[in-house]
Amino acid sequence: MNQTLAMCPNQLVDFLQKPAAEFTQADLVDFIYSTNIRMVNFMYPAGDGRLKTLNFVINSEAYLKTILTCGERVDGSSLFPFVEAGSSDLYVIPRFRTAFVDPLAEIPTLTLLCSFFNKDGQPLESSPENTLHKACTAFKEETGMDFYAMGELEYYVIAPTDPLFPATDQKGYHESAPYAKFNAFRKECMYAIAQTGGQIKYGHSEVGNFTLEGKSYEQNEIEFLPIAAEQAADELLLAKWVIRNLAYKYGYDITFAPKIISGKAGSGLHIHMQMCKAGKNQMLHNGVLSETARKAIAGMMLLAPSITAFGNTNPTSYFRLVPHQEAPTNICWGDRNRSVLVRVPLGWSSKTDMCQLANPLEENSSFDTTQKQTVEMRSPDGSADIYQLMAGLAVACRYGIMHKDALAIAEKCYVNVNIHQEENQDKLQHLKQLPNSCAASADCLEQQRGIFEKKNVFSKSMIDGILLKLRSYNDATLRENTKEHTAEMQALLTKFFHCG
Repeated sequence: MNQTLAMCPNQLVDFLQKPAAEFTQADLVDFIYSTNIRMVNFMYPAGDGRLKTLNFVINSEAYLKTILTCGERVDGSSLFPFVEAGSSDLYVIPRFRTAFVDPLAEIPTLTLLCSFFNKDGQPLESSPENTLHKACTAFKEETGMDFYAMGELEYYVIAPTDPLFPATDQKGYHESAPYAKFNAFRKECMYAIAQTGGQIKYGHSEVGNFTLEGKSYEQNEIEFLPIAAEQAADELLLAKWVIRNLAYKYGYDITFAPKIISGKAGSGLHIHMQMCKAGKNQMLHNGVLSETARKAIAGMMLLAPSITAFGNTNPTSYFRLVPHQEAPTNICWGDRNRSVLVRVPLGWSSKTDMCQLANPLEENSSFDTTQKQTVEMRSPDGSADIYQLMAGLAVACRYGIMHKDALAIAEKCYVNVNIHQEENQDKLQHLKQLPNSCAASADCLEQQRGIFEKKNVFSKSMIDGILLKLRSYNDATLRENTKEHTAEMQALLTKFFHCG
């Protein structure tokens, strides 16, 4: 058995014994015949950042092959604000590599993610998945590397308070049961996500927990493995869909919102990145961060203000981006430092075989730990349009790698300690700040839009739509006006509770 395919939770990979990237229509038809699949679902992301679903009953093999080949028509004006009702028909065409058996369906169902095509049979210029595809293609063309990414998906589970074994307020990091109440629920979510094709690294309880009006709020996190950015965006969207559906099944509420209440930990959507060439990670060189990695970081330093337009998309995002909350406010980067915007996580760059030291009976390991190194963007949150965010980060990294002054820019923005400590106030004053509102984020994007529109990665209509949405909140002074937990702030938190 192929060791790279063994133990895969995706039933199609296990049945076909081939990676998902190699699935063909014939493979899917063969699987459907062999496993008594009765329905097919098409799913696709819309302008609100959520997955939409179209259901098909399999009437015959001919009909099955028709929908797999031709897709179906949908009303684009009901899905995207930039599609006019007078010419709104779009095609949705399934991508075979995304196929999975729906782990939540009572009727055996095969589900596929789709891409949008226009009336001329061309990929829809402003669709989410095509924007990311164009960004990754441009990255590869200019740098010769592939853009890999993965997300840290943080969320709160809300349920009636259980008085037994109460958790310690804001001390939930990696807590075990019975003090953490939703570990079993998280594990069920993880297994279902893995069945959809999600490449999960691990899951755990997070810092945030509190009680409010008889309900417990417990923060959890599921973190993924670095894969090609297009697949990374797909799996994050599917993960949200799985978590919400299982929560509904159990009568829990779920929120990925950036902020629940003032003074309590907010939820981010940190994105880790790698640049790979011929399948090999380029983030380290001789055990230290490579020039490629530092140039990519410089690009994120330069475009960080406008990246918030993709990753922090409603007014409550900016209640999270405040000092001393393990969320960034200054445009800087550093090693193992959670006060910075871009963090270089602790890597396995030492020459010590820790496994052998912990397990004396083991032989020395030859594992190439350099492949694990990433850099992490910490500003995004659950309000993000995941495809736009990944595309924006790919543009930023490409911009930095190609920038002639990238290494100097990276050096200027580097900090090696907590930037909020008293002795660092001089350094702090010279660092640029992230926007403090959707309005400010829109201004930054408008100034830098030409960089994102280069190579037609982001269409002009998409940028125009993002600017219009951000400015519609009219929130330029909102954060300052709602510093305390006021009725106005709580109304906002409620309004955006199910964002993203």
